Order: sequence, then C-alpha cells, then structure tokens
Amino acid sequence: MKLSPEEVAKKSAETMWAKDSASKWLGMSLDTVGPGTATTSMAVEKHHTNGHDICHGGYIFTLADSAFAFACNSYNRLAVAQHNSITFIAPGKLGDRLTATCREIARYGRSGIYDVKVTNREGALVAEFRGVSRTIEGRHFDGEQL
Repeated sequence: MKLSPEEVAKKSAETMWAKDSASKWLGMSLDTVGPGTATTSMAVEKHHTNGHDICHGGYIFTLADSAFAFACNSYNRLAVAQHNSITFIAPGKLGDRLTATCREIARYGRSGIYDVKVTNREGALVAEFRGVSRTIEGRHFDGEQL
C-alpha cells in the first residue's frame, strides 16, 4: 500500500523523534509535521534564560533548527543542515511558550531552503530563521520516498 505524502512525513518524523534526545531534553514538543513543514514548541523555563533573564538565543535557534530538521526530513530522505542563519526580533520571556513554524521555500536536487518563524504565545514574532538543507545517503524507513 502506497503511503500518502502526509503519512510519509509523519512516519519520517516519528522515526526521527524517537532518537531526538536533544529536542526532548530541552523540553520541546513536535506539534505538527507535513510534507516540507513542521512546527515545534517549548515553554521558556528558568534553565533556558541567560544573564538578561530572557531566553538564551541558542535555545531559540535550537527550537527553530528542530522545526527545520523535521520539515526537511519529511520526504523519507536523510537531510542535514548545510547553512543556517537567524535574526532575533524580540526576546523570549520566562514562562512564555515559543512556537517555531517551518515551511519549505524551495527544493531542488539535494538542496532545500526553509524558513522558520518563531513566535510567542500572543503570536508576536521573536525570530526568523532560514535553513539550507542537503540530503545525504539513506532513508528513515524502508519503502516510501517522495
């Protein structure tokens, strides 16, 4: 039975999430995934804050990078980051919930471009992230590939 693109994305994400100790250890959740898309979120806790008592930029980057990872791996092809950049717009505050929403901009050959918006609970923009992916040899599971 042939899997739909949504089923391939979900199965790829489930396989990755089972091994993603870093995202889970930081308190992230994988909220949605689809072909070329993913959403992750996390509550900003005290251990995420820096010397300004706001969310450390590295954790915001990691949240965005995780959404990017699930989006670019949603085709049952192993994909890694080739280049990432982030622009911080506003602070993530203690007690807030940050959400990283990733969407695919382009995919050609082995390369892909993905944009991630990180927002706070009110939907205000906290950061914008751009990720460039590169597919490598291998699949998340045997069978379907898009």
